[in-house]
Amino acid sequence: MAEITITPLSGSGSRAATVTTLGASDTFSYQDGLILVINNVTAGAITPNLLGDAVTDVPVAGVGSVDTSGGYTTASIGVGESAVIPLDTVSKYLTGAVTVTAGDGAEVYLLAK
Repeated sequence: MAEITITPLSGSGSRAATVTTLGASDTFSYQDGLILVINNVTAGAITPNLLGDAVTDVPVAGVGSVDTSGGYTTASIGVGESAVIPLDTVSKYLTGAVTVTAGDGAEVYLLAK
């Protein structure tokens, strides 16, 4: 289990981005403003899942309680394709330490605005 390193985007000019090749299970700590880029360099489609270890049901007005315990699973990412996830948009799935699974071999970048 590897820790996914954050690349800060503060300041001006270019910077080197830290890439992490996903294994069976990798982790990061969610914070506001993070963007996750997933680059599928594997030989098949992937559907990575992101799950915080402290997620709970989320009350949604007009809907009721929504179960977030299964985490957030991306749409299928084909061979040679990439996906960009502004993590603020799925933050209720990311409470606590976040584990990324089902993306073995893909390259990820975790960017901080």
